[in-house]
Amino acid sequence: MVKHNNVLHNLHFHKKYLESSRGPLKVKLALDQAGKKKSRRLARAAKAAAVAPRPVQKLRPAVRCQTQKYSAKQRLGRGFTLQELKLAGLTPSYARTVGIAVDARRTNRSAEGRDANVARLKEYKSKLVVFPRKRLSKPKAGDSGPDETRAATQLAGAVLPLARPSGEIVMEAVTDEMKEFKAFTTMRVARKESRVAGYRVSVANRKEKK
Repeated sequence: MVKHNNVLHNLHFHKKYLESSRGPLKVKLALDQAGKKKSRRLARAAKAAAVAPRPVQKLRPAVRCQTQKYSAKQRLGRGFTLQELKLAGLTPSYARTVGIAVDARRTNRSAEGRDANVARLKEYKSKLVVFPRKRLSKPKAGDSGPDETRAATQLAGAVLPLARPSGEIVMEAVTDEMKEFKAFTTMRVARKESRVAGYRVSVANRKEKK
């Protein structure tokens, strides 16, 4: 028991960073951070060299973020739907061989998003350089010519990145019509009309029954 007006002990019993055989106070250090950074960079370079001249990343669709709160934002999705590939004139098996990500589970919920991704696929097809299966053989139907293959370079970064909207403020001249418009009065009248809309409908129905 604690007696009298003594100072309460501030014992540090929560310093259990990593349990080990030598006790609970063995703190895990990150002294290899610089070495791991170099290893990751070399691994990325080796992966890019192994798939060259193909791009490291795949073409991803433009999708909306989940929930109503974040649905105004756009991001890159997992893969294109089967309907988008069909409208763009591609098959899923062929699309996977030319660097296009395919997601068979995703479905289109709006015509605007579907058409935007179809246009994205068609733009990618117009810029696509397809090498022959065998480098020394003649190009077949759908393959690029020798001039295009010689000039092809490996793309770094995201394929067709999304265009971010600029945060510039657009200045506009104030007209007399804008000055005469009463925003608060218009909102107040609209709110009042919406409140009494149901009552007016019920009154009209009662008059019709009579």
